[in-house]
Amino acid sequence: MIHPTKNILLYFILFSIAVFAQKIEKIEINSNRIFSDAEIKQWAGLNEGQNFYPGVIDTSLSRISTNLISNGYFNFIFEGTQFELSTDSQKVNLLLNVDEGQPTFVKELFLKASDSVNIDDFISSLNYLRGEIFNRYEIETSISSLLTDFENRGFPFAAVKIQSVHFYDDSVSKDHYADIYIALEEGRQSRIDKIEVAGNTSTKDYVITRELRIDSGEEYSQQKIVSLPRRLNKLRYFDPVPVPQFYIDSQNNGVLLINVKERNTNNFDGIIGYVPPANDNETGYVTGLVNVTLRNIFGTGRAAAVRWQKLNRESQELELKYLEPWLFGYPFNLNADLFQRIQDTTYVQRRLGGALEFLATEDISASAFVSTEEIIPTERTIPVFTVYNSSSLTTGLGLKIDLRDDPIASTGGFLFETVYSFSRKKINGPAEYITPGLETDPNLQRITVGFGAFYEIFFRNIIAISVNGKELNGPFFEQSDLWRFGGTRTVRGYREEQFLASRIAWSNLEYRLMLTQRSYAFLFFDAGYYFLDAVPEKGIAKLEEYIFGYGLGITVETTIGLLGVSFALAQGDSFSEGKIHFGIINEF
Repeated sequence: MIHPTKNILLYFILFSIAVFAQKIEKIEINSNRIFSDAEIKQWAGLNEGQNFYPGVIDTSLSRISTNLISNGYFNFIFEGTQFELSTDSQKVNLLLNVDEGQPTFVKELFLKASDSVNIDDFISSLNYLRGEIFNRYEIETSISSLLTDFENRGFPFAAVKIQSVHFYDDSVSKDHYADIYIALEEGRQSRIDKIEVAGNTSTKDYVITRELRIDSGEEYSQQKIVSLPRRLNKLRYFDPVPVPQFYIDSQNNGVLLINVKERNTNNFDGIIGYVPPANDNETGYVTGLVNVTLRNIFGTGRAAAVRWQKLNRESQELELKYLEPWLFGYPFNLNADLFQRIQDTTYVQRRLGGALEFLATEDISASAFVSTEEIIPTERTIPVFTVYNSSSLTTGLGLKIDLRDDPIASTGGFLFETVYSFSRKKINGPAEYITPGLETDPNLQRITVGFGAFYEIFFRNIIAISVNGKELNGPFFEQSDLWRFGGTRTVRGYREEQFLASRIAWSNLEYRLMLTQRSYAFLFFDAGYYFLDAVPEKGIAKLEEYIFGYGLGITVETTIGLLGVSFALAQGDSFSEGKIHFGIINEF
């Protein structure tokens, strides 16, 4: 008895080896009228060249059946389906006869609900199913829409159940029909009575809850709940915030639970260098950049920033900023800033300003601002004209629309900003350089517009594009009035603030590959334009040029903030002339 058993086992092993060595050479689909050959092959999970094994046809037909039923075709026929072996028995040709038959249509919808539910308010999302093919995906989408409608009307625990489906044929037309019996259970109507915050160790609870703009006792709305993470992400205090949870506590209160994870909100970016003297008649000097940003001071949402930059021996900048959010508990942000620039041996520029920003909604804000500015020419032993001694008062308005999903590393949405300002400038001297006919109280107008859009073309692959423009209008301009153009924030590949112009425009195109939720590598192409009209009496020639830069880079979220590094080539640059832009990205 042992030897026959061994022989049977050996034959089975040899047969299995022979079968699994066979390959599917050709797949032919016949009799199908509704769905394409490619769709049916995809449903079957079959491809030319794959191994053939016993049961492959049954498995494939089972998969096709499932998809046909899901699409509303219950009366299919597979007669004539077979396979053929090649002459050497190493290859297999499959013939699949897939006759979809006639589809089944939805005839009637019967809804059952409690007396407290007005069916007419909800039936609209299901009505269009009548007369349509009995498609599982369409039915599920409609039910999902119905549940969303319930949730947005204060019923987060609503349920929709398909109690039964009655299939039958019309005796005259022979068409196939189905009646669907649906039960609606609205659950309890809920309100948001309490808001709880978890995970915040530094940020005060009220800083988080005021951004939600939810009043105690407000009716539950799923649409609003889903939008809350985007509002909190705009604070830039946390890792990406998940959708809040909602539950009913033991006192029968509706509780909204916000879970956050704090990130570092204080950034320090700096580099200090020493340039030794070129000869015995000179002294060395310190150069560099220091940029300190403190956001969410003491967990209150207040912010402050200090930036010091020394470009060369004679030129340096100092800037101080402060933000007081939600002034007196109202949706107004108060901003103040102080700026001073020492421009080599030419002039000193000082500006003091403030702005009041109205947070109209979580996405739209408008601001009004005012600033004073002084330009003080450097005194020289031998008088030489550089700039006028002047003072100016500037007022302006701004508008911001921010629909980005995440301001730190956006994958969707757009940002639009525009600012208009009017400056009343007074020329104070030097008197010997004020020529007859010179307007000593010139008016200057500035207009800036910026638009940025983000689109995820497929998973983790983002296209980011921005278009920006700035215009300065007035009877005449001085160096201190002009826009500074070029570098990290405009057209990369050029030195920081390399150009001075009265009109500038630029666009940035980036292809980003998201490495984590807030870190990404990117390729970029920047294009720009600048213009400065000629001033013959001052020996200034007309400047007008189009420039562009391109390169690659990476932005990484670190414990000290967002670290950005990019390598850029300007128009006509060789590889050795490329510029590296490096530093912590300012998030003030």
